[in-house]
Amino acid sequence: MIRRNLARPLGRFSRQLPVVAVTGPRQSGKTTLCRQTFPNLPYVSLEPLDTRSFAIEDPRGFIHQHRNGAIFDEIQRAPNLFSYLQEEVDRNPVAGRFILTGSQHFGLSEAISQSLAGRIATLHLLPPSLDELARFGPLPEDLWGVIWTGSYPRIFDQGLDPNHWLADYTATYVQRDVRQVLNVASLDAFTSFLRLSAGRTACEINLSKLGADAGISYNTVRAWLSVLEASFLCLRLPAWHNSLRKQAVKAPKLHFLDTGLACHLFGITHPDQLRHHPLRGALFETWAVSEIYKSRLHRRLEPRMFHLRDAKGLEVDLVIEEGGNLTAVEMKSGATLAPDFFDSLKLLDGSLDKRRTATYTARLVYGGDQKRKQAGVDAIGWRRLHELDW
Repeated sequence: MIRRNLARPLGRFSRQLPVVAVTGPRQSGKTTLCRQTFPNLPYVSLEPLDTRSFAIEDPRGFIHQHRNGAIFDEIQRAPNLFSYLQEEVDRNPVAGRFILTGSQHFGLSEAISQSLAGRIATLHLLPPSLDELARFGPLPEDLWGVIWTGSYPRIFDQGLDPNHWLADYTATYVQRDVRQVLNVASLDAFTSFLRLSAGRTACEINLSKLGADAGISYNTVRAWLSVLEASFLCLRLPAWHNSLRKQAVKAPKLHFLDTGLACHLFGITHPDQLRHHPLRGALFETWAVSEIYKSRLHRRLEPRMFHLRDAKGLEVDLVIEEGGNLTAVEMKSGATLAPDFFDSLKLLDGSLDKRRTATYTARLVYGGDQKRKQAGVDAIGWRRLHELDW
């Protein structure tokens, strides 16, 4: 077990509210984190049919049996419990009494908002970021090994072959869970959609084009993509344009949140294939965006992350906005800093409406090792990305 960055906010909210929920994709480490953070609370999984039946058929009796507090794992298996938990914590609102975990965020959100609003804090746990993975021991030797392996903790904890583990993960969790929620009739159509979506990582997403390529309707693409996003498999970055004087393109950009899973769906079976792969730049961008997203999410900061492309061709991979403070980030997979790496960041600086921008910070994450300031831009090698405050 390793220390997770979310442990501190998890502990803090458990001292303030009677219920805390931790959601995220399957196998991201939710159960381990909660059992490690709350060793004195009994652990109850709702996966076994007998336990689940007890919780569904006699919710008051189930909660009374754990009235002194418990960790309820896979809580989405018994959604009726939320109303009874509300009754129980209103009667006895001791902070940190119930810790809930759930993999299907789309199954939890509605139940939480309806039953436990004001009584619960919801935190999201993604697979470990690079700084967390280093706590397992030595990482893959180079950038492409890191990107190809991905970051699901079981691969690192047990030294598993990513090819085999990710194949099982896709079959067991992605296809089973997501298809079950969506009532997908054709496994082939959904698998094709999943692979085509992964192939569009770090690209602006056109639902009509994706639907045509996958042989499904626009509405089906929209529904399927929304569930992939709600289950923390991918992220859509909205377009940013608030402080620009120029017209911005408004299509969102798609990123898969685990590059190992994306590589598996591409059919990339060895990290050496990435060195000259046509999608190496897109995968590096996706990896860096995912790392920054995790950094913010695991500190429970509002992501406020966007991408930028204007009508005249200015493109910036990532824009983070907090109030009037703006951080623009470019990602370049090259290991050597080149002058043109900085062009977009300098152009953005000249395009901003300074009356609406308090501060502007420009950063470059690249495939080398150095950390230095060049042309007014903080350039940082990929291994040192977490040395910056995102």
